[in-house]
Amino acid sequence: MTATPHRPHDDVFDVAVIGGGIVGAAIARELSGCDVSVALLEARDDVGDGTSKANTAILHTGFDAKPGTLESQLVARGYHLLNAYAKATGIPVEHTGAVLVAWNQEELDALPGLKEKAEANGYEHCRIVDADEVYGVLPYLGEGVLGGLTVPDESIICTWTTNLALATDAQQRGATILLQHAVTGVDEADGVTTLRTARGDVRARWVVNAAGLGADHIDRLFGHDRFTVTPRRGELFVFDKLTRPMVDKIVLPVPSSRGKGVLISPTIYGNVMLGPTAEDLTDRTDTGTSEDGFDFLLTKGERLMPRLLAEEVTATYAGLRAAIDHPDYLIEATPEQRYLLVGGIRSTGLTAGIAIAEHVRTVLEEASLALRTRSDLPDPPQMPNIGEAATRPYQDAELIVADPAYGTIICFCERVTEGEIRDACHAPLPAHSSEGLRRRTRAMNGRCQGFFCGAAVAALREQHHTHDGCSSQHKDNR
Repeated sequence: MTATPHRPHDDVFDVAVIGGGIVGAAIARELSGCDVSVALLEARDDVGDGTSKANTAILHTGFDAKPGTLESQLVARGYHLLNAYAKATGIPVEHTGAVLVAWNQEELDALPGLKEKAEANGYEHCRIVDADEVYGVLPYLGEGVLGGLTVPDESIICTWTTNLALATDAQQRGATILLQHAVTGVDEADGVTTLRTARGDVRARWVVNAAGLGADHIDRLFGHDRFTVTPRRGELFVFDKLTRPMVDKIVLPVPSSRGKGVLISPTIYGNVMLGPTAEDLTDRTDTGTSEDGFDFLLTKGERLMPRLLAEEVTATYAGLRAAIDHPDYLIEATPEQRYLLVGGIRSTGLTAGIAIAEHVRTVLEEASLALRTRSDLPDPPQMPNIGEAATRPYQDAELIVADPAYGTIICFCERVTEGEIRDACHAPLPAHSSEGLRRRTRAMNGRCQGFFCGAAVAALREQHHTHDGCSSQHKDNR
């Protein structure tokens, strides 16, 4: 880990941010742009390895958020901030647009109210269309569509690259990234909070809790009992790339009295996704798929787009969302403890992350933490492109001439090259596992799920194995 220009005084950081998902990484990036020392603590061995990695990867306009909430404000702001940040860093984004499809009279009757809600949220581009127009843009939908609502600015994005870019940016601005630092205890004394972790103590003057699924546990360590996180499992099917021409827009369900429902969406990687389910659990680690979940998705898919169900499923996966018993984002400071809670950030946190970080800075300043923007900030990192909408290394003749490793394909399903795997092993925040390589390169993420390329990928990982590279162990960075 490179030395930070803002080393903690007396081994005490000015701010410790707990949680290396998108929201925590965005907060660390924002605060490390100020003249304070920042630590980002992540319980796992990689950033973005929790809730953030299994997001449905939609860049939301915020059209359907509850007007007047903090969530609606920050999602709308975050949409523009993340779009700009994606352009600056190379995060893959495709502006596909979306259509909410009405399949019954209740859903059709709800469309005018949804359009009004969008306008109350400041989004005025929605349009109610008839069934013929819906089928005109989505001809493979099943029979029975009654109408729809267009949302032309909804987009798809790479959630993996977003998380990695924000954390890399934070690191390059001087933040210290501490992996495998699960917080197990908290001691407060003399204006300093000591966070107890299995990898040693971390001391800070302010603590920001952005721990996602574990945010309520951390909150209780600080003596609060404000909310409870319920892990909500969402299972999804990922269909083969041959299905992508069938779905070039996001197909959104119309929320009804029975809930939000299931969507169909293209992905940045050239696939089509169906899901998610919504099942409340008690086990915060249960990301396994289930027979009931599969049956539910197959039933829904058969109604929504029967032709899709005839195609091959490349992968299935499940993610856990941090549902809480509170109707809005829960961002509250306790100045006397120098502690800030950032809880209840639903899947919209992908879109809102940078705006949440801005809001966190404002709240901290109002709580008397001096945050002066630095004048010596580095340029944002340039991220490798793993999306299909732009040129990838195996397609770049000039790049291959300069470095033949980018012309040597290792993962044929996803067209991942030796050069990309090497780079992921030696990046500022390198891959520490095969799963880390998947999120950085797409290696082993295609049809064969690593059956053919797994050995070659493992050999490259071993070849580039260093203390800071593709190691399963992580060196303490303090």
